[in-house]
Amino acid sequence: MDILRFITAGSVDDGKSTLIGRLLYDSKSILQDQLEVLEKHSKNKNEDGVDLALLTDGLRAEREQGITIDVAYRYFSTAKRKFIIADAPGHVQYTRNMVTGASNSDLMVILIDARKGVIEQTRRHSIIASLLQLKKVVVAINKMDMVDYSKEIFENIKAEYSHIAKSLGLKDVTYFPISAFNGDNIVSLSSNTDWYKGKPLLEYLEEVNIDQEKNKGNRFQVQYVIRPQTEELHDYRGYAGQVLSGSFQKGDQIHILPAGIATKISSIEINGAEVEQAFEGQPVIIRVENDIDISRGDFFTTTEELPQVEKELEGLLCWVDEKALQPGNKYLIQHHSRLLKAVVKEIDYKIDVNTLEHEEVKGEVKLNEIAKVRIRTAQPLVFDDFISNKTTGSAILVDETSNATVAAIIIQ
Repeated sequence: MDILRFITAGSVDDGKSTLIGRLLYDSKSILQDQLEVLEKHSKNKNEDGVDLALLTDGLRAEREQGITIDVAYRYFSTAKRKFIIADAPGHVQYTRNMVTGASNSDLMVILIDARKGVIEQTRRHSIIASLLQLKKVVVAINKMDMVDYSKEIFENIKAEYSHIAKSLGLKDVTYFPISAFNGDNIVSLSSNTDWYKGKPLLEYLEEVNIDQEKNKGNRFQVQYVIRPQTEELHDYRGYAGQVLSGSFQKGDQIHILPAGIATKISSIEINGAEVEQAFEGQPVIIRVENDIDISRGDFFTTTEELPQVEKELEGLLCWVDEKALQPGNKYLIQHHSRLLKAVVKEIDYKIDVNTLEHEEVKGEVKLNEIAKVRIRTAQPLVFDDFISNKTTGSAILVDETSNATVAAIIIQ
């Protein structure tokens, strides 16, 4: 089965955690002992006697305040598909968590409280979906039970959001009238909304086509050079790592980047056994025909759809550190297993996450702000643009002294 990664977004108390809890509960992905703990701690009980939001709000502070603070990842599966859900915080100060969770997602589920309609956080999260080039957006208009399952209210919110989607270039938007608390239109269609003729949310998630979202290009990055240097394996030299995108076959003509040396794959090993082909996501050992100086962080690519190899790159940067960013600041750039010294040469502009307008930078970029920057690295970096390959089109900046992550980068 394939895997669908999606993120839930919305303002505080829009029901993100309850929706995820409902999906886990109704798909029978909760163990009996978890149910017993839920029943014990539930204060806001539904008709099943449990508070489903507690399934994702795992931190004590989250449970006490009834809010989501950190990005919580949950896993479940049905007969048709496996799912990885990112439950992101709704508070403005946790915008950085939203960007992190959304960058690894295939689609975004934006919840809107039917009583409140489209609000500022709805716009902010929609803009993030636009910035990250998410092709599919689900708008779940929640708490329909609190507005008497009004078709008029649903249609009004749908019309208002469609204007936002059009302005942001979000073309594939699907709308659902739901009640996460009661389970309306989540796993099965509800008689309370007999005017709604679409699918239940889970059925849509099981069937939505994400084939076109696959990363372009064949990419493998070396994490470790294996040289046993034993009598039996005296001449053995293998390169361990993960296939980041695409696939590789024994006999493939490849380029070793950034050096630009051409060679052939002589063998591919998975779990100690030789295989003919390896695919995206698989950890493998690749051996090549020639004796070449290959190090940790080097890329193997096939001859078609080559990545860029540059010392300068442009990208959108989400700043996640309390200490502000200023032009000329030096950092380390971590691009999977490759770590290089880097300097932020220029800050072109900041992006207003409420309007998507470009703002002039007056000195620095602060916590949670998004900016377009130019970065120069000490040695060549092998990368793709984020739109064509999310895996090799993203990186992080690390503070040299504290080793703290200070920014997430979407390479353009």
